[in-house]
Amino acid sequence: MTKSPDFDHLDAFAQTLAAAAAEISLPLFRTLSLGADNKLDKGFDPVTEADKGAERAIRALISEHFPDHGVIGEEYGEHQPDAEFVWVLDPIDGTRAFISGLPLWTTLIGLRHHNRPVVGLIAQPFLGEIFIGSPNLGSRLITASGETPLKVRDCGTLSAATLGTTDPFLFKSSEADAFGSLRSAARLARYGCDAYAFAMVAQGTMDIALETGLMAWDIDAIIPVIENAGGTVTDWHGQSVGGFGGQVIASGSTSVRDEALVHLGRAAA
Repeated sequence: MTKSPDFDHLDAFAQTLAAAAAEISLPLFRTLSLGADNKLDKGFDPVTEADKGAERAIRALISEHFPDHGVIGEEYGEHQPDAEFVWVLDPIDGTRAFISGLPLWTTLIGLRHHNRPVVGLIAQPFLGEIFIGSPNLGSRLITASGETPLKVRDCGTLSAATLGTTDPFLFKSSEADAFGSLRSAARLARYGCDAYAFAMVAQGTMDIALETGLMAWDIDAIIPVIENAGGTVTDWHGQSVGGFGGQVIASGSTSVRDEALVHLGRAAA
């Protein structure tokens, strides 16, 4: 008989990984001497020692405690990506916010089981917040004061919705037109959010988080947090993103998401 995974233990281990990452990232946050290298020949995609050091710390713990697990990370690539369990890491999601001193960056730690995201963690250590979701324990916000269950809200209609995204200028061509249409139909939009907008959807203070061009490490950790809080994470067709990124919409309400998809459908890849 196949033994069921101990998801509670893996939930706790994800928190251990987040703490190790925070030990690296927090001392470097708002450090004026921190430099940023550019990953791109054209444009600007920064990476810092906080990104690299945090991912190294996470990988070291995974290697020590679960050597048979795979890892996919933004900074150091893939190791055993076809393993039964695979950790998917973005040590600093929102490096632009990090180097600007804005506390909207997060550490994203996801765990796949048989290629399906099952445990997810969104940590903002400067604010002392961990948003985490797993099969048995559900979605919770963990702070120094304790744990609080996370639950999405249903704002009723798109016209009452608050949406968040990283940067409206990331939407190009038909995507930009679709976003403009959606923005006009919603009540309120907030920018510069990175993955923190997804955490706010899970908490029930925002209704939609919208992004394009995401990679696996941008979305794997988010899916269990939102889904275990009662929300949905899909592509712009309304289909499962499967933990592989692309065009993504997360919502607390299926009906509000479906309204949004009417605007996004013209640009859905």
